[in-house]
Amino acid sequence: MEITVKQMYQIEENGHQMGFPRQLMMENAGASMVKNLVNQFGDLSSKKVLVFAGLGNNGGDALVVARHLAGHGSSVSVVLLGNPKDIKTVECRTNWQVLQKMKSVSIKTLEEASSMEPDIIIDGILGTGISGTIREPHASAIDLINYLSAYKVAVDVPSGLNPDTGETANKFVKADMTVTFHRMKRGIPKRIDLCGRIFVEKIGIPPEAEMGVL
Repeated sequence: MEITVKQMYQIEENGHQMGFPRQLMMENAGASMVKNLVNQFGDLSSKKVLVFAGLGNNGGDALVVARHLAGHGSSVSVVLLGNPKDIKTVECRTNWQVLQKMKSVSIKTLEEASSMEPDIIIDGILGTGISGTIREPHASAIDLINYLSAYKVAVDVPSGLNPDTGETANKFVKADMTVTFHRMKRGIPKRIDLCGRIFVEKIGIPPEAEMGVL
């Protein structure tokens, strides 16, 4: 079954109200992405990974990915697209605060990232929250992702792709793999050209959270 972004938000809210907090959803989402990377590459300890994180929960998912990859021995660099003071959710902020205490993760500016040669890129910039024109610093980050010759993995949906319609904004990531969560979003299968290999991962949301939504 394919669902809309609005339905997904409601399912998450219902799960949260049942006592399954968004922090756990985020943790499971990030862990499931790393599982797919292990399936794709095997040993990740030799991989250089560049993580782009926005200030919302899509970025929070990407920060979880960064932490788990550090645990696998990867060389992990993170670009936070904005001021940490402007992080929008408590879940994202919590994971950012953890990374601040990790010497195994390197925090980079967008300019510093432009000279890197990563093996894997994680796109956690916008996710399902896309609306309107892609502005800076997100636009430059998307250009850089598409320019670098790395294996690109999108968190939930490639940034710049409307997950309901499959339409694109003025800028959009071209991913090699997309890991979306709980259920397939309607627009994703329409754009295999941008999403690459598509995986749908359960993140622990109780099936009862779908009651009255689907």
